[in-house]
Amino acid sequence: MHYSTLTRRYFAAAPGAGSLTGRGVATGIAGSREQGAWVQLQVRTEADGGGNLRVVEAGFLAFGCPHTIAAAAWLAEQATGRLLTADLPLPVEAIRQLFDAPVEKLGRLLVVEDAWRGVCAAAGV
Repeated sequence: MHYSTLTRRYFAAAPGAGSLTGRGVATGIAGSREQGAWVQLQVRTEADGGGNLRVVEAGFLAFGCPHTIAAAAWLAEQATGRLLTADLPLPVEAIRQLFDAPVEKLGRLLVVEDAWRGVCAAAGV
């Protein structure tokens, strides 16, 4: 299978890989190893004074293909410093295109989105 330069970069570097602990951490988990994709996303948030939560740190653990791991790493990187919202920084289809993932991998990327939604639900967003 062909992997884009961006996919290879995020897969190899995996920024944000690891678990977060302590106060202000929200966790979302989706998928399963049996399905071929499992993702745990975590964010540490702080109130911004305006009633919103700002992501000050994000991390992930993932099992899956390079596209799954790259997308989870990208999301952890993109989330840091932003307000926590239920929306991904880009729609899933745009993330698929960003990483040049084949259409058949869309289901794996939806697992990343489901983990994000779990994070937001855990944080009350």
